[in-house]
Amino acid sequence: MNTKNQFLLPILFAIMVAFGMLIGTKFNPYPYRKSNSSKLDKISEVITDIDRAYVDTINKNSLINETILKLLQDLDPHSYYIDASEIEAVQQDLEGNFEGIGIEFNILRDTIIVVSPISGGPSEALGIHAGDKIILINDEVVAGIGIKNSDVRNKLLGKKGTKVTVQIKRYNEKDLLSFTITRDKIPLYSIDASYMADANSGYIKINRFSATTFEEFKKALKELQEAGMEDLIIDLSGNPGGYLNAAYDITNQFFSSRKLIVYTEGRMRKRKNYYSNGRGSFNSGKIVILIDEGSASASEILAGAIQDWDRGLVIGRKTFGKALVQEEFTLSDNSVIRLTVARYYTPMGRFIQKPYTHGSHDYYMEMYERYSNGQVYSQDSIHFNDTLKFTSANGRILYGGGGIFPDVFVPVDTIGNTHYLNQLIRSGVFTNFVLQYIDNNRSYLMARFPDFNSFDKRFSSNSMMAEFIDFAEKSGVDYNQIEFEQSSKIINYQIKSLIARQLFETEDYYRVFNKLNNKFLKALEVLNSNKFEELGISSEQ
Repeated sequence: MNTKNQFLLPILFAIMVAFGMLIGTKFNPYPYRKSNSSKLDKISEVITDIDRAYVDTINKNSLINETILKLLQDLDPHSYYIDASEIEAVQQDLEGNFEGIGIEFNILRDTIIVVSPISGGPSEALGIHAGDKIILINDEVVAGIGIKNSDVRNKLLGKKGTKVTVQIKRYNEKDLLSFTITRDKIPLYSIDASYMADANSGYIKINRFSATTFEEFKKALKELQEAGMEDLIIDLSGNPGGYLNAAYDITNQFFSSRKLIVYTEGRMRKRKNYYSNGRGSFNSGKIVILIDEGSASASEILAGAIQDWDRGLVIGRKTFGKALVQEEFTLSDNSVIRLTVARYYTPMGRFIQKPYTHGSHDYYMEMYERYSNGQVYSQDSIHFNDTLKFTSANGRILYGGGGIFPDVFVPVDTIGNTHYLNQLIRSGVFTNFVLQYIDNNRSYLMARFPDFNSFDKRFSSNSMMAEFIDFAEKSGVDYNQIEFEQSSKIINYQIKSLIARQLFETEDYYRVFNKLNNKFLKALEVLNSNKFEELGISSEQ
């Protein structure tokens, strides 16, 4: 199961895609305003005095940038500064066509933290996780040295096929984990998969909310409707969010009448309501939203509106909890600050931002606390705040604070998770074995399996297990028979899924592996039960 969590200050390079909750255009130019305030002038005075009189030579520009970074970091975890030298790269990356290792990252306390591996990228394939701390890159220490975003970009960008080795510190792991990553083209599409999950139910997996997401979604939705879809599963697992307008446009498709989808409000921003326009193209039919601890911002807007109006069911685990809205301000030297200007609220008034009063480090590491205190394994471990109790349109009890709570809880699946399996993933054995196998057998495979359906029905990886084990041992992963048997089902499905992706389409990976996805399987079960009727969920609005 892939858990991609998301923590929302990333600068988008070829190795990443930056998605907070943004309002308006990518970069909103604001005129430079010189302050006459004597209190603000003190900052300029201090920097000037340091520049003129300090005992050692300083880099004035660096000092100014670090001062701005510190100012913004002390406000909240999502206000951020982008140096002018990085703007062009950020704008280019938003347009796509880049090669790198495929991660979103943030520099926190002078350490590179993985915000999220990009779906379909090489880091995701190796099992790099959100929250991982990159300590070394190609044996060079990169933690505690004052590294900047541009430095990370220079070290991790590179041509497709070239390799980079990173040493990672992972929560609850005693030793550093080593990953050798083969750079690749970074997929910047928003829809990972769109297919009919059964005779009546369509499935769409959205990995982010970008400028192109709505158009991609409309196309996928139309194709599923033409294929006879009556009910819809939207998978937002690991989706770190993105543009508010993209979330609004997609949510708007599910309502025929004028409904409040979300509203924003801030100290200097009047309340702004976002209503559906009554012209939704899927306003009749059951909806299930899949979420987890990696679903944030725009994902939470969609899930929150569906839940508040009793339009569908939310299945999975509690979301990340980001309800802060940023705008981007251009400074006099063309650098940019991404500043939190408002909060967003669900239609029934829920504010689902998790606390950040203890600083950014604790804020981002809160996800790991959910694992240590059992919240991701048992619904009984989740404690609700009765002071943040709300009701849905039909009177169901909902809660604010700390994320969107699912209507149907699905725990993290630990069956088959072994040290041997994790070694196989981290070492890249799955990807490398599949690439070699396809390279040696492509003609045979394409002749025997001319399309995905024939492949899905007839292909089995059982016969290649001895070859796989031998390949893994040559790659440095010692065979463990007991753990192999425990993980054998996952191993088989992972190999088959990766072969399907290489032979056919990216979505075919999900067609295969979703057969082990507990949230997906629960969605199908619920759609074919009377759960909607029991909870008073409407399939038409």
